[in-house]
Amino acid sequence: MYTLETALPGDVELCYSIIDDARRFQREHGFIQWTDDYPSIETIRGDIREGKGRVLRADGSIVGYMCVDFSGEPAYQDIRGAWGRNAPYAVIHRMALHRERRGIGAADAAFRLAEELCLGEGVRYIRVDTDPLNARMRHILRKNGFQYRGTILFQGGDRAAFDKVL
Repeated sequence: MYTLETALPGDVELCYSIIDDARRFQREHGFIQWTDDYPSIETIRGDIREGKGRVLRADGSIVGYMCVDFSGEPAYQDIRGAWGRNAPYAVIHRMALHRERRGIGAADAAFRLAEELCLGEGVRYIRVDTDPLNARMRHILRKNGFQYRGTILFQGGDRAAFDKVL
C-alpha cells in the first residue's frame, strides 16, 4: 500500500539519493532531463522547507519523491500549443522513484495520490512537464489521463507539457 506524505527535513538525503539515481537512469536511457546542477540537494531542501516536497511510501519506507506545488509555474505562461484550461492548478515536478519500484505501478499510485491531495486542496487541475525524450514518463502521463498540450521552455530546455482536469 502506498501513501503520499509531506517530506520532512530529515528526509532530504534519502530524497536526494532517489533523485540522483533517477538522473543516472535518465542518462542510461539516452536523455538528460536533469543536469548535474538541477535538481540539487538545495532544490530538494527548498521544496521541503516550503511544504511542497512529498514522499511516496510503501510499507513505511520512502520509495519516491515529488514536488507538488500549488503556487504555479512561471515557465508555463509561454507554451507553444495551448493548455486545456485557464484555471488554478497544481504542478508536479521532480518525480522520481527508487530503482526497485520502477515498472511495477508505483508511478500510477503516486499520480493517484497526488490527485487526491489536489482535490483535498480544492484544486481540480494539474500541469506537468517532461523531457521530450522521456518516453517512459510520457507513457505514464498518458496512461494516467494526462493530455499532451505542447512545448514549454524549462531549465534551459524544451519540455513536453501535459495537463489533466480532475
